[in-house]
Amino acid sequence: MAIRVNPTRMELTRLKKRLKTAIKGHKLLKDKRDEMVRQFMMYIRRNRELRAEVEEALGRDMKRVAVASAMMGEAALGEALLSEAGGDVSVSVGERNVMGVTVPTFASQEGGRLSELPYSFAFTSAELDGAVLDLADLMPKLIELAQVEKTCSMLADEIEKTRRRVNALEHVMIPETQRTIKFITMKLEDNERSSVTRLMKVKEMLLEEQQTGS
Repeated sequence: MAIRVNPTRMELTRLKKRLKTAIKGHKLLKDKRDEMVRQFMMYIRRNRELRAEVEEALGRDMKRVAVASAMMGEAALGEALLSEAGGDVSVSVGERNVMGVTVPTFASQEGGRLSELPYSFAFTSAELDGAVLDLADLMPKLIELAQVEKTCSMLADEIEKTRRRVNALEHVMIPETQRTIKFITMKLEDNERSSVTRLMKVKEMLLEEQQTGS
């Protein structure tokens, strides 16, 4: 590809400053990308731990609900679970900064186990009671899992954007600037050699004229 640039010393100075800035920016972006990947892997590990715990607990509780359904009947089970008493969950939402990425934070404002079940004990089974209480205790982990998964998603997007910027600097901007600097340097050296050659020819002509005149 032909290089279209004005081969002057001013342009050479400008490009050298641009190259220095690009190299510095490339290093900073690489460091940022590497640290974000490290943070991302920490969140991924935590996500796997939480998901395994949550899936195991949900599987266990779903089996207990199935047993309760067999004992109580689907209609009675549905009526008990539709009760709204004591069933509200309050979640506080905030933000935190992870390597320049603003990620959400979720926290349950409920402490400890349910103070009371959201239905009457009269027509429910112990299996359902245990499952509801366990699911209530599981809520903080579900909330944390949502936070961690959202953080992983946002970090992954930012890592990809940073990777593209690093590649653009490394494979496009820096090499092109280096080639342009080399081109201008060679042009300036050629011009300088041409100027020296012309001066030498002029000097020789002057000497010849002096010798002829004498």
